[in-house]
Amino acid sequence: MQTFVKFGGSVITDKKGQEAPDLPLIRRLAAEVRAALDVAPPDYRLIIGHGSGSFGHTYARRYGIHTGLAPDADWMGFAQTAAAALRLNRIVVDELLSAGVPAIAFQPSATLVSTGGLLAAWDTAALERALARRLVPVVHGDVAFDTAQGSAIISTEQLLEALCRDSALQPTRVILVGEAGVYTADPRANPRAQRIPFITAENIDTVLRGTGGSHGADVTGGMRSKIELMWQLVRAIPTLQVQLIGPAPGLLTAALLGQASGAGTLLMYQPVL
Repeated sequence: MQTFVKFGGSVITDKKGQEAPDLPLIRRLAAEVRAALDVAPPDYRLIIGHGSGSFGHTYARRYGIHTGLAPDADWMGFAQTAAAALRLNRIVVDELLSAGVPAIAFQPSATLVSTGGLLAAWDTAALERALARRLVPVVHGDVAFDTAQGSAIISTEQLLEALCRDSALQPTRVILVGEAGVYTADPRANPRAQRIPFITAENIDTVLRGTGGSHGADVTGGMRSKIELMWQLVRAIPTLQVQLIGPAPGLLTAALLGQASGAGTLLMYQPVL
């Protein structure tokens, strides 16, 4: 069984701040991953990804990395964006290691190329070797050299899409730790907003009409783009299930073990009978 879990940038950092990690939460999520691995079957494989939050997004927006840089432009902002993303990745990996998770960092920009802001190629051979040795690869949203616009930002969701389409790495489950689910409206602005427990072909269009962007700096499109991309995946891979959950204590461990039915929002191709 192979699972991909993403720690949302808005969860592990304060996206309205500047390089502001939520260390206690990152530490707890790491402990919950370890708790799940302790009781998971021997063939359980896990890949972790995380957003850049107030680290990479802040620099990317400041220097316009996501909209493209000319070859003769000042690329210092590109380097600073990459460095910021790596600083957060180091924090996450170190906390996982401290919790006893055999985490190993993989910098996506070292082996990927994008075209027009979309991931075009990514060499994941080393990542496959890590999984075969029961290590836990940790990837993150990152800068990219782009063949059409010079530079781009590749979100963790785009990395996930590439993994899902790779038969050697394809997960059966995806867990996105961020918002407590998808709602009929923004629950921060509308107290009457209701959580949507399931997203299927029957309600996806209605759901997309009701979703918006992110709170704080985000150059990867916010909630709507995440749902659209995840829906493309479950439509292309009908056996895949994607669950969006919040960071409530104990919920990640339960979700990793398949024991969090009814929590958050579940995207699936086939409706629940």
